[in-house]
Amino acid sequence: MHILLVASAFNSLTQRVHAELRDRGHRVAVELALPGTDLPAAVDRHDPDLVLAPMLRTALPEAVWSAHTCLIVHPGPPGDRGPSSLDHALHDGTAHWGVTVLQANAEMDAGDVWASASCPLPPLGKSDVYRGEVADAALEAVLLAVARFASGTHVPEPQTTGRVRPPVRQEDRRIDWHADPTELVLRRLRAADSRPGVLDELLGAPWYLHGGHPEDGLRGRPGALLATRNGAVCRATADGAVWIPELRAPRTPGAPAPVKLPATLALGPLLPPLPELPAPAHADAAPRTWTDITYREEGATGFLTFAFPGGAMSTAQCRRLLDAYRAACARPTSVLVLGGGRDFFSNGIHLGVIEAAADPAAESWANINAIDDLVEAVLTTTDRIVVAALGGNAAAGGAMLALAADEVWCRSGAVLNPHYRLMGLYGSEFWTYTLPRRVGPATAARLMDEALPVGADAARRLGLVDRTIPCSPQEFAARTRNLAVRLSAVPGTQVRIAAKKGRRERDEALRPLADHRADELARMRAVFDDPAAPYHALRRAFVRKEPAAGTPAHLTLPPRPLPQGEPAPGRHRTGRT
Repeated sequence: MHILLVASAFNSLTQRVHAELRDRGHRVAVELALPGTDLPAAVDRHDPDLVLAPMLRTALPEAVWSAHTCLIVHPGPPGDRGPSSLDHALHDGTAHWGVTVLQANAEMDAGDVWASASCPLPPLGKSDVYRGEVADAALEAVLLAVARFASGTHVPEPQTTGRVRPPVRQEDRRIDWHADPTELVLRRLRAADSRPGVLDELLGAPWYLHGGHPEDGLRGRPGALLATRNGAVCRATADGAVWIPELRAPRTPGAPAPVKLPATLALGPLLPPLPELPAPAHADAAPRTWTDITYREEGATGFLTFAFPGGAMSTAQCRRLLDAYRAACARPTSVLVLGGGRDFFSNGIHLGVIEAAADPAAESWANINAIDDLVEAVLTTTDRIVVAALGGNAAAGGAMLALAADEVWCRSGAVLNPHYRLMGLYGSEFWTYTLPRRVGPATAARLMDEALPVGADAARRLGLVDRTIPCSPQEFAARTRNLAVRLSAVPGTQVRIAAKKGRRERDEALRPLADHRADELARMRAVFDDPAAPYHALRRAFVRKEPAAGTPAHLTLPPRPLPQGEPAPGRHRTGRT
């Protein structure tokens, strides 16, 4: 079928729906529902068999839903209505939730139900569960609804009951630091972790708080800042404390939208002297606390896990992760797992920190070199097998960081965006070495040019991924752990390690890694140092959430089917488990 996705933004769920429908042979195009867009005319131009809205903040015009079958993905179970469904569920501490695919009509969220799916709702941030459990349920319901529509015989079920819940406003999110217990504070922070944040007062100034993690060891005067750790601040509650990783200043009339930043960077000179607490040496045995990098071992297998907000990696974060990687490589292990968390693996350099820097060009240069150092360390590790474990999405330099590993394991719900051009960049992170060696030069060029998301199964067929793991986000760490421990015990693993050094030396003789890096960085520096380069405006629009002028051209036409792909000669392919 020809399916048109109508969305307010090409967000993570829209990308996943695009990738998975395309992977199943459908012709998929996108039209963004932007202010000022003549959406009925745009939909008519596409003349789709079906209109599907994975993420829509506004109602579809009657001229669209009266002329086409339009299915809306609502992030709530049947009968739930309103624009803040997931916020309410997290506020209330709901343990089980669902997603409904319903037909658009004159009443918001009240149309006939084509499909629904249930899901657990773990006590985590809204953006995390939205990309995880909610997205899994959404895909289950979408694929069922599309199949039912294609059959031509299915009759959707009317909604006979329903509850319209009001939008969650900032007054509903307000935290009383002197009275609210930690668990309530966490629920409010988590329900707004990425968007819109919780508006609060901190050090005498208004701030939006983004993200929240429990802290069991520190105590202090409720509302007071107690400590810092790797850019986050720890703040006392009525009965404990929470870590807040990011802050954003309110918008000033006439000024550009402020950027969400690591909390200590956002506070700058306002931050009083506070102790910088190191992460616990043994996180598994420690009280609940927050850290963005952890390392542990199980037999001959090491696990270096990292989780940076939004998947962005600043210069400082890249350097700390590189230090942790080098320390892990000093341990007597035969397998090292990099990643393994449930949300983003990495999205590459931190565009927010770059945008907020006094000299964005200089910070861009520092950041790209820091992530290149990390990728080079992974590429030149020849004394163990390195596995990149992607529980969530990866994009741009983050996707190339994964490709530097010997094996890439990917949760079946993850989406990869192995390209840079939408940010006006050529790209670095040794992609000119790692991408063609996995998928071949022609497919590498196509992935870079089309700049479209790739689902996990398609990535495996192309050779981007070696193993897909069909499991829930909560199960990914345990599944990865079991597979990695088994890998370290397989006799063939030692044979592979022995062969790594020779293979790296042969590749180095053909073209040194330093040549790849120098060529990539020369192109990147030319962009960074050119104030008129599109990168600067594109970066600014991305981090400041400026509305798009229109639907990007590469999304408006159904793309060609992806090739099946074959692994490069000699590559190890493990398949699906």
